[in-house]
Amino acid sequence: MAGKSKVTVVGAGNIGDIIMITSGKPRQPGMSRTDLLNDNQEIVSSVVEQAVQHSPDAIIVMMANPLDAMCHVALDTSGFPRERVIGQAGVLDTARYRTFIAQELQVSVREVFALVLGGHGDTMVPLPSMATVSGVPITELLPQDRVEAIVERTRGGGGEIVELLGSGSAFYAPAAAAVEMMDAILLDQKRILPCATYLQGEYGLNDLFVGVPVKLGAGGVEEIIELDLSDEEREQLEYSANDVREMVEVLHS
Repeated sequence: MAGKSKVTVVGAGNIGDIIMITSGKPRQPGMSRTDLLNDNQEIVSSVVEQAVQHSPDAIIVMMANPLDAMCHVALDTSGFPRERVIGQAGVLDTARYRTFIAQELQVSVREVFALVLGGHGDTMVPLPSMATVSGVPITELLPQDRVEAIVERTRGGGGEIVELLGSGSAFYAPAAAAVEMMDAILLDQKRILPCATYLQGEYGLNDLFVGVPVKLGAGGVEEIIELDLSDEEREQLEYSANDVREMVEVLHS
């Protein structure tokens, strides 16, 4: 029949090169990411334990919240090296940041470059100093108060979606972010993307998953990119990292 094509689907013998963890309770209105810790720790730990038995050489991409803490659960449970456990939050948060900038300036989002560091929560660190539109810094295109408003809206973007939906949390944007990461890994694109990554000395942080720019390819995190941050940006990153550390301490208590 016209308009139809023949497709053959062949089953694989294992899970594949990427294990994407989406299991967990969604965030509800009035619920903080910390509220999700106990329930999702148990769920994620069980899923990772079973998944790695079937695909011991895979790369884990974490999507369950609270994202940074669940990355720790995946790393501890799997026993994988740090380059093969990655959180997707930075790509999502940066996409929202770019969108808000594009809306404010009434330009295509394709013209906007931006970057968000830190934990996936209210203490994330959007970087106005590195946000540009066709190479022009947004600090030259917008007054300071509008830049600050965009930064604050980015930090609260997840909560804004939760309130608008009324039940559950975002799904389209996280899915798009995950696909972008999977393309980078499966196609060995060597993309520079902000991802939750286990730091061991980078940015002065140790033994903690924090969102930073990385080179993402077939080996997972192939390089951690260290930016020359201002003193204020570094303080914000450390504050965000401490927020993540507090959640991790709850996991281990």
